[in-house]
Amino acid sequence: MTKIRFLPHQETCPEGAEIEAQPGETIIAAALRNGIDIEHACEMSCACTTCHVVLRRGYDSLIPPEEKEEDLLDKAWGLEPTSRLSCQAVVGTEDLLVEIPKYTINLEKEHH
Repeated sequence: MTKIRFLPHQETCPEGAEIEAQPGETIIAAALRNGIDIEHACEMSCACTTCHVVLRRGYDSLIPPEEKEEDLLDKAWGLEPTSRLSCQAVVGTEDLLVEIPKYTINLEKEHH
């Protein structure tokens, strides 16, 4: 099992969290299975950026993003070099440290 540690996020996991994931499982699937409700407006179909996360450790252990994911990430709020869509980021055997950005581009959720 691979450990994924989530940094504290005001709404999603205020205390932070550490969970276990199966290699081959996506970050969002592991998070949702463990009660961490990462937003996923497109139902994890790689059609939006609401499940955007930043890998603070373990980025290089993931399979590189495909072109479609990279194109979508260009639209994500707070994009960083180690950003991924959690619906596309497949867990390997290296432990991960994940930050969920403060905002998404889902204006309805953000109450704008």
